[in-house]
Amino acid sequence: MHEKSWSIKGGKVLGPAPFFIAGIVNVTPDSFHDGGRWFDARAAVAHGRELAAQGAHILDVGGESTRPGAAEVSEDEELRRVLPVIAELATLPRAALPDCSGEYPVLSVDTFKARVAAESLAAGAGIVNDISACRFDEALADVLAQEKPGYVLMHSQGRPRVMQKAPAYGDVVEEVLAFFEERLQYLCGRGLPEDRIVLDPGIGFGKTLEHNLRLLREIKRFESLGRPVYMGLSNKSLFQGLLGLEPGRRGTATQVATAILAAKGVAVHRVHDVAETVRTLRLAAAMA
Repeated sequence: MHEKSWSIKGGKVLGPAPFFIAGIVNVTPDSFHDGGRWFDARAAVAHGRELAAQGAHILDVGGESTRPGAAEVSEDEELRRVLPVIAELATLPRAALPDCSGEYPVLSVDTFKARVAAESLAAGAGIVNDISACRFDEALADVLAQEKPGYVLMHSQGRPRVMQKAPAYGDVVEEVLAFFEERLQYLCGRGLPEDRIVLDPGIGFGKTLEHNLRLLREIKRFESLGRPVYMGLSNKSLFQGLLGLEPGRRGTATQVATAILAAKGVAVHRVHDVAETVRTLRLAAAMA
């Protein structure tokens, strides 16, 4: 299979293609970049439709902020936020995009809770984006084995409320590689096919600025694991630490970093600004 291909629920395949874009639909009051803007379900659906029209291959719907220090929400509240949005977006007319196989947009649920994942998949999602790597709710592995969705395996050091208190590593790249190797073996052993999994190094999740930069500089090392890389870098605080950019002023830096990462082989880009990212990645692909 093409190295940038990713199988999701129902046997659909994302790929081969130069890149894939996951548009962020935060149905939350407190996300770091756009918390509250799409908290109303109707606003979130409208935003998702807009991102689809701009060229998003994936719409990643989340009902719980995972920014540093964020408090957890209950299963019932998270379901109340995301299910109506996923169910409505699942009715979007699909149209094949140029140079891609499959139908888009595919819906993704950003959760680490087994019940939220299961009900979201039943409502029309095809991907589970999990910051916990099945460590916060072990029942999630059972859902993955049964439903066999696409799965974003992400590295984090601790839960969101504490992950940035004192992150420490001996060698961050080696430790994240070892983490992915162990989790891939665990998930495949539980019954999730390897072709369903992509790898997210978890930029900003239990990492200092230097940890983040080291991972980004050496991102090609993750090719040794044989799975595509999924990158969530959009508007993150590393741009403040490195460049002094406050929230709302990180768009250009995000696009520059996205182009560099695409040139290094990153296949999937999770972003707030889909239209600008489409232009960035088309240019990067044309100049490669």
